Amino acid sequence: MSRLKDKILEVSTDLFQTRGINSTGVDTIVAVAGTTKMTLYKYFHTKEELILEVLKKSQSDFQTWLDKKLDSSSKKPADKIQLLFDYIEEWVTSPSFLGMGFIKASAEFPNEENPIHKLSSQQSREFRQYIAKLATEASIKDADSLALQLSLLFEGAVQAEQMKRGSGAIKYAKKAAKVLIDGAN
Repeated sequence: MSRLKDKILEVSTDLFQTRGINSTGVDTIVAVAGTTKMTLYKYFHTKEELILEVLKKSQSDFQTWLDKKLDSSSKKPADKIQLLFDYIEEWVTSPSFLGMGFIKASAEFPNEENPIHKLSSQQSREFRQYIAKLATEASIKDADSLALQLSLLFEGAVQAEQMKRGSGAIKYAKKAAKVLIDGAN
């Protein structure tokens, strides 16, 4: 990927997270990125295409970070499922936390037929499947139910922290997750 394309993605990610997707125009993106509309449209044919790429990259970056944290902390599946919310808390409370792209995007594009909403829904589902995989590897009987419960806690806590930093929602979600995980074993 070219450095300029990376720069446009980076700037767009920051602007979409801090100002909103619909509130951020292409003129603002190119001004902050120090480029032109022609260059932006060379890499992304439409704003929608840019939004989709931002969402994909943001989710991929988060998932890669979380995988590395879990893989470096333990090889035991039962430990990984227990540590999941420790790392989510670390991410949510970090100064660089700007929220979860798929949560914000689904709110800004509520029509279920919209490609941005469809991708957001898919990313939410994939994260729930990721949790289910961790739960299955940890020999939890009803891994899918636990994954749904934990993903609801995750998305709710992230939404609360997006609305008000330091709300404490993630700490309560972490406590609830522990109860759910312990009860599922």
